[in-house]
Amino acid sequence: MSRRYTLDNLARLVDHTNLHPDATEEDMRILCEQAKEHHFKMVAINQVQSAFCSNLLAGTDIDTGAAIAFPLGQTSIAAKVFETRDALDNGANEIDYVINLTRAKAHDWNYLQDEMERIVAVCNEANVPSKVIFENCFLTEEEKLALCDIAQRVRPTFVKTSTGFGKGGATVEDVRLMKENVGANVQVKAAGGIRTADAFLDMVRAGATRIGCSAGIPILEEIARRMEADGHTYMEL
Repeated sequence: MSRRYTLDNLARLVDHTNLHPDATEEDMRILCEQAKEHHFKMVAINQVQSAFCSNLLAGTDIDTGAAIAFPLGQTSIAAKVFETRDALDNGANEIDYVINLTRAKAHDWNYLQDEMERIVAVCNEANVPSKVIFENCFLTEEEKLALCDIAQRVRPTFVKTSTGFGKGGATVEDVRLMKENVGANVQVKAAGGIRTADAFLDMVRAGATRIGCSAGIPILEEIARRMEADGHTYMEL
């Protein structure tokens, strides 16, 4: 069933992203100003930037999204929980964390459920969205499905395809697979390598309700041109 999206509706799907390790304060300032100008949903930043960005975005409806155990996910559950709490204490109001891929490859699903439950619990206590990054490029379909099954039970706000730092990013096939297997109470975020309007729109059609990308501005500009050429102020997807 298709849905009608205005340009602002599409902008509100965007997590405007700068996760570069050498990003400066000026880069963060530009990121936040761009998010305000285009009315993006969130800025996606490394956890250490939480206070700086949340202060820049104070008084707006744009969230500060902290990336936890990013990009490798190779820290203990206790460390991830501490990092999550620290981000929230410093003004973050969305959390994206990377699963422990070593445990996923070992098929230690009890560990990964415990990890998800503990981090999601912290987010639920603070009433902020939680996003679980699978990093699908390193996973088999069986492993993706096992993680979807855990997410269906634990109910994070989102499951997310990728960090954007692995050997591959979001694919339409993965978005569809995740959407079909996490249940009605969990949403899907596509991230990693989404650089064109066509790729963006394909992810939305496949079921993604949040898109993490650094190319949100040119993507929305292209979509605006298409709407204008069609004589519409909306797009059916």
